[in-house]
Amino acid sequence: MPLPFPKPNALHETYELPTLIFEKNVDIPLSDGEGLCRGNVYRPMEDGKYPVILTYGPYGKDIPYSSFHGNSFSEIPADQKSDLSAWETPEPTYWTAQGYVVVRVDERGLGSSYGFLDTMSDQTSSDFAQVIEWCAEQKWSTGKVGLLGISYYGGSQWRVAARKPKGLTCIIPWEGMTDYYRDRVRHGGILSNNFVNFWWNNQVGPMQYGNSEKRPRRFGPGVFGPPVGPECLEGSLEKEELVSLRRDQTQDNKDHRYLDEPYHSSRVYKLEDIDVPLLSVANLGGILLHLRGNVVGYLEAGSKNKWLYFISGRHDLPFYLPEFVQLQKSFLDAWLKDVDDKGWTEGPNVRVPAVSLLVRKGNPGFNKTEYEQTFSFRPEKEWPLARTQYTKYHLHPDLSLRQAEVPSEEKTLALEALGKSDPVMFTATFDKETEIAGHPTCHLVYSVAKRDDGTAPKDLDVFVTLRHLDASGKEVFYTGTAGNPVPLAKGALATAQSLLHSTVDVIPLLPTGWLRASLRAINDTSPRHREWLPHRDYESKDVSYLEPEQTYDLLVEIWPTQVVVGPGGKIVLEVATGDSQGCGIFLHNEETDRYVFLLPPFRVLLLI
Repeated sequence: MPLPFPKPNALHETYELPTLIFEKNVDIPLSDGEGLCRGNVYRPMEDGKYPVILTYGPYGKDIPYSSFHGNSFSEIPADQKSDLSAWETPEPTYWTAQGYVVVRVDERGLGSSYGFLDTMSDQTSSDFAQVIEWCAEQKWSTGKVGLLGISYYGGSQWRVAARKPKGLTCIIPWEGMTDYYRDRVRHGGILSNNFVNFWWNNQVGPMQYGNSEKRPRRFGPGVFGPPVGPECLEGSLEKEELVSLRRDQTQDNKDHRYLDEPYHSSRVYKLEDIDVPLLSVANLGGILLHLRGNVVGYLEAGSKNKWLYFISGRHDLPFYLPEFVQLQKSFLDAWLKDVDDKGWTEGPNVRVPAVSLLVRKGNPGFNKTEYEQTFSFRPEKEWPLARTQYTKYHLHPDLSLRQAEVPSEEKTLALEALGKSDPVMFTATFDKETEIAGHPTCHLVYSVAKRDDGTAPKDLDVFVTLRHLDASGKEVFYTGTAGNPVPLAKGALATAQSLLHSTVDVIPLLPTGWLRASLRAINDTSPRHREWLPHRDYESKDVSYLEPEQTYDLLVEIWPTQVVVGPGGKIVLEVATGDSQGCGIFLHNEETDRYVFLLPPFRVLLLI
């Protein structure tokens, strides 16, 4: 490191506040000797041993929630906010009053923690495991550590739990993805660049250790919050030094396309190695980031005590609402304090159902808590539901989706590639109330046509979205991650100038899906493969580019969903060649990724 290694607890300060003891910048050593973590410890006033609630992440442990996102902070219930509150993490004054120690730690290379920055990596989860074991050994700890947090603070829980660190007792990954590649950075093999750019440039890069311009981002375009550091005893680093001390996700994910590359393979772990009790909380509106991971995490984790809880609402708010705080508390009390009035420790489906399914019915509106509260919860014993009636719908030339009937004639529809024309939409109308819940798939048969000059594109990107219309024809929107209206579901498939013929195998709807055609190979021998959840390895050996005028089968995974369609209501299958309404900041528009084999001009020809 260019700066001298800091002396032990060089920044450590202790404050006695009205309701708790606050230790700021406590050193947590790391075994490789090339960095250290610093954390804030919030303890109840009375001496003793307490279970620990821990978060470990990149956004700056000392940045007040009120500065990071003031509008969001203003909407949180009063007992869940204070001057000590931080974005997406448990509120210290509340949880210490419940008899917990709260520990909030800056990840290595970020905030006040010294070292090389490499988010979501093997290094990150190794460091996190060491932090957990450190917490379990402290004099104020009972030795039991629970993890609780949103998004990054949820996704990191899966990876570290698979390492089985000593002291880790339970986890609550709240809207936390499990799969770096499939859930976050390469949807169906297509680079999801726009969100990662936003995330890195606004929330992570500015927080790098040694950066003299640490500022929390705000949600206005180009507007940042006030300076918050650096808390670097050694001083600031020049820009060139900062660049040398980090891996930049915006560049790394452009450069590394396949899961067998060292960059991605270092971020892979086995969900079946997780054995601690877990409560996975999945937001049905998170159709572009966390939803799939929460569901797959529940399905594949090795824990015998595991639960799946579906919610809706904006990404930042439900976590702090009274009913969900009580859910968190009852789970943590059961496993960390042996205080169990609900029956968690008796296992799934004894007193607490394995799955709590949110039943989305009607069209109440979006982005208001009172709208979300019109939906009800229904206990279920499993996911997907055992009583699901898997139903096949076929695309027809009149742009309808119909059961049983195979099209008797063909029709060709022209689309401009790379999102240059409107999507094609196929509609299924329901004559009676129908619930759709589970994992849809979309099966397309396609071929690539030659251009006028005799050349042909080598690949193909198709984006698939499911939409919900009520009986009057009005689209029903659902609250997305940032409060924006989103459709029922999304998915994608790679595109070029093509002929697409097909049936659509609909297993419950309302999300999205993606897939790059050259990465269409399915590994049906994998234990992770299911008929309704096709497994792809996304390795370089799987790449198979397209030849013109040859037909290819493509099965697109669409993310899980739930909705009740009323009599006269409609489900619309939207097939496009680029991002459409409902994507928000989750765009796939990096030219070096999408244009490399898809040079315009060319058309997509959809044959039904």
